[in-house]
Amino acid sequence: MHSHGARSGIRAQGHVTFRTRLVLATTVAVVVAVLVASTASFLAARNSLLGAADNSLTAAAKKITSGQQITATTATLGQVTNSAGTIVSGGVLPVTPQVRLVAAGLAPPYFTTVTVGGDQLREYVEPLPAGTLFGPLDLEEGGALQIATLLNVRSVLARLGIVLGAVALIGVLLAVVLGWLVAHTALVPLNALTATVEDLAETTDVTRRLSPGGPDELGRLRRTFNRLLEALEFSRRSQSQLVLDASHELRTPLTSLRTNLEVIRRVDELSVADRSVLIDDVLVQLQELTDLVGDLAELARGDQMPVRQEPLRLDFLVRDAVAVATTHGRTLGVTFELISEECWVDADTDRLSRAVGNLLDNARKWSPPGGVVSVLCRAGEVVVRDEGPGIASEDLPHVFDRFYRAPSARSLPGSGLGLAIVAQVVKAEGGTIRAEIDPRGGTRMSLRLPTIDRPADATDEPYFTPS
Repeated sequence: MHSHGARSGIRAQGHVTFRTRLVLATTVAVVVAVLVASTASFLAARNSLLGAADNSLTAAAKKITSGQQITATTATLGQVTNSAGTIVSGGVLPVTPQVRLVAAGLAPPYFTTVTVGGDQLREYVEPLPAGTLFGPLDLEEGGALQIATLLNVRSVLARLGIVLGAVALIGVLLAVVLGWLVAHTALVPLNALTATVEDLAETTDVTRRLSPGGPDELGRLRRTFNRLLEALEFSRRSQSQLVLDASHELRTPLTSLRTNLEVIRRVDELSVADRSVLIDDVLVQLQELTDLVGDLAELARGDQMPVRQEPLRLDFLVRDAVAVATTHGRTLGVTFELISEECWVDADTDRLSRAVGNLLDNARKWSPPGGVVSVLCRAGEVVVRDEGPGIASEDLPHVFDRFYRAPSARSLPGSGLGLAIVAQVVKAEGGTIRAEIDPRGGTRMSLRLPTIDRPADATDEPYFTPS
């Protein structure tokens, strides 16, 4: 019941259905084509008839002027007008102002259509030079020859118009029928696809897939929809995995915190030293929870584009991050050595600062007491190398996965999200991140971002980014 109602609602949303629009579009296209073809045929027939009459009149006029005999013509009617516009021979055809201009030698010859005694005639008017003789007529100052032939264009075109009108009417009716058939044929697979998509929308089962279809547009639509379902399925799996992993990671510090809180109930039984250790443990566990929640919030932002991209000096940002990491490394005697050159990138300062800081924290965590972390920044690349035990080859493909922790790292503090955040930020900024086993020992992390030219208003004054 729900499915039928939903589909009916979808079909009833518009006053004009897609089927109707398709029928109308097909009908209009065919009607326009029929009308254009009919009009073209009508004009072509008319021009052909007029052309035949004009050729006949031109030939007749040539015979008359060459034979100096006005009666030697195949034209139905003929007359001569002198240069003053007076008829000197014949007298049936009208003498218009245009005829007088031709007779006076002021206009070229021309064809026209006239009506005489209810008959439609095709007339040709040609100038006659001065001194032309037509029997007893002597046109000393020239004149004009008017000849005309009966034109059957009207009756022929009337019959042709009736035929073309009938053809146009049949074409319109045929267009409606063909339009309906085309719409029905085209919409059968589309309706099937729509029904499947509606069913998927109601069941929210993103694991289903449509048949790939053929090489046509509907097949392409099916395959595109399948890719969309794959993306949705991957997104849903990632969200579920994030929740499961987060729950697992939160369980350990929460359990430890609960245990310590249970001990606090007997705080009066503890010595001052034990109380201090207990409070330190609680504070450490709370800090772990805070860091974990912050990392989860960062990951929840996904791969969305940064909202505060701006030109920044990458070497300044790395220098600030190294200063912070040096402060944290003093307790273990870990030092940082920085070599940098000026380079500019377009990025979100806060997020990129956190990513670089995570790389440095990871190197500090794996460095032995008294170790040195080498940092290189130039041409949009940040390379961090530590002197730790290095990464096992089987762990290399997974170091940037969420919550992944190598067996050797499970005894160390951390949630396994630091490098995952680095990979996410770098991807959003259009860069790359790579982890390698350094031939000299330890691990080598390389972060690369697209560089930009130095801005015109840039200064060399140092600035500090959020830690």
